[in-house]
Amino acid sequence: MQLDAHGFRVALPDKWEGAVQRGAVDERVAARTRQAGGEVHTPPVLHLTSASLPEVRGDYGSGAVDLLGDDDVFIALVEYGPENLGTALFDTGPMPRRLSVADFQPNGLQRPIAGQSGTQIFCTEAGRALCLYVVLGGHWQARRLLNRVNDALSRIDVAPSR
Repeated sequence: MQLDAHGFRVALPDKWEGAVQRGAVDERVAARTRQAGGEVHTPPVLHLTSASLPEVRGDYGSGAVDLLGDDDVFIALVEYGPENLGTALFDTGPMPRRLSVADFQPNGLQRPIAGQSGTQIFCTEAGRALCLYVVLGGHWQARRLLNRVNDALSRIDVAPSR
């Protein structure tokens, strides 16, 4: 299956699920933006998983990572607004297509879940400020799961924003 929306394109690995949708908006930032007469940016989010992808989930996988088994992985690619381009946080190079075991830590999760580990990498790809967030369902299987993660990452194409 091929996903192609909002400038994210990916050929899903066999038996994986994925979706591209508009992300959540921080209401405090949105209120300030509207007050200043600006347009509220709702960035796209790409979700990929080897488990079931629930219809309702957070940008960083809340609701989805709870469903991961020891053999599963979850990937989120979250875009931030153009105002973040060139900032120190996102000025780390392009999105990595290969990760290593050293990139994952149990405390690298948005919300700790026993047995899982994760990593979060801020980057700039195709002129877009992005955050790559990856969760391994079973940290003890990190070496084996990395083959699946790296395969999925190699399939992601990010087009320049319009």
